[in-house]
Amino acid sequence: MSTAVPPVIPVSSVQSVESQPPAASPAFLSFVSRLNESLRNGLSQRRPWAELVDRSAFSKPESFSDALVRVRKNYSYFRVNYLSVIGLILAFSLLSHPFSLLLLLGLLCSWIFLYLFRPADQPLILFGRTFSDRETLGFLIIFSVFVVFLTTVGSLLISALMVGVGLVCAHGAFRAPEDLFLDEQEQVSTGFLSFLGGAATNVAVAAAPAVAARV
Repeated sequence: MSTAVPPVIPVSSVQSVESQPPAASPAFLSFVSRLNESLRNGLSQRRPWAELVDRSAFSKPESFSDALVRVRKNYSYFRVNYLSVIGLILAFSLLSHPFSLLLLLGLLCSWIFLYLFRPADQPLILFGRTFSDRETLGFLIIFSVFVVFLTTVGSLLISALMVGVGLVCAHGAFRAPEDLFLDEQEQVSTGFLSFLGGAATNVAVAAAPAVAARV
């Protein structure tokens, strides 16, 4: 009596490879690491807040040109403190308007997870339809224009920036900088938002590989 041998079913050796989610991709982790490093390096350069609010150092400028010189010198010395003040005013304005804050966060997350750090081999599928990178980019641009110009977000950001810059200019004009000791490197670094420029450069370097993969 012969025993029937069951047929051998071939097993495929091909394994499915799932793409990493945007939040776990190396480009996104590098982006967060560089941003965190830039913020920590920038905040480490801030001056003591007691110097910023020293009442004995305030005096009326003699002329408009004297006020401009004071603003330039004070910004060179207190630029991180000034940018922190502007950032706090922006944060307070957004927190006092939760709807605008949610819209801005939604816009930021859309750019990060739908375009910048979405794997290039993973198409965007919404409502059963596949969108190309060009269509996704166009949608994000239209959404950005809508959020910034057709809602209260744009006017809120502009108003907060104007208040912050006005407060910084007023402080810089009325604080006498004679007691501040600036070295040559600090005197040269007087470009507005120079600290943010360095941070933006580091962030752009981190995001460049993800953008280049889509071009």
